[in-house]
Amino acid sequence: MEALKEKFELGTVAEITIGYSSKVRASLRPKVTCSRQVYQVLLEFWNKDRIELVEDFHLMLLSRANRVLGICTISSGGTSGTVVDAKMVFATALKANASSMIVAHNHPSGNLGPSEQDRRLTQRLTEIGRALDLPVLDHVIVTLEGYYSFADEGEL
Repeated sequence: MEALKEKFELGTVAEITIGYSSKVRASLRPKVTCSRQVYQVLLEFWNKDRIELVEDFHLMLLSRANRVLGICTISSGGTSGTVVDAKMVFATALKANASSMIVAHNHPSGNLGPSEQDRRLTQRLTEIGRALDLPVLDHVIVTLEGYYSFADEGEL
């Protein structure tokens, strides 16, 4: 292998910074202790003009005390699905220094039943979370008329 003959300036290398800035004091963040509360917080965040139009996948990040650090849109798709990149899910959670997370998506059809693809994604994210000590506490399917909780149904 040839030796590197070029000399590089430090300025040609990208600087990587990690940070998280919250404008809300910890005591003012909503605390979620059950799927009903998670659904209520998610429904407040969700764009009501899109919930029955396209499928969106959101990530709710939690502190150790189950206070909501924030909610982030990971992907938006079409009427019957959206692509979820697990690297983006966990990069976002790690950057925010979250202790745990809840993932959620909507079914524009209004059907609350999870698909086989929903189940596979939940299993995959749960396994990755376990390896990173960043647990996925629930996967919630959201519609305007109600919700489905994987945790409540024993599927997590």
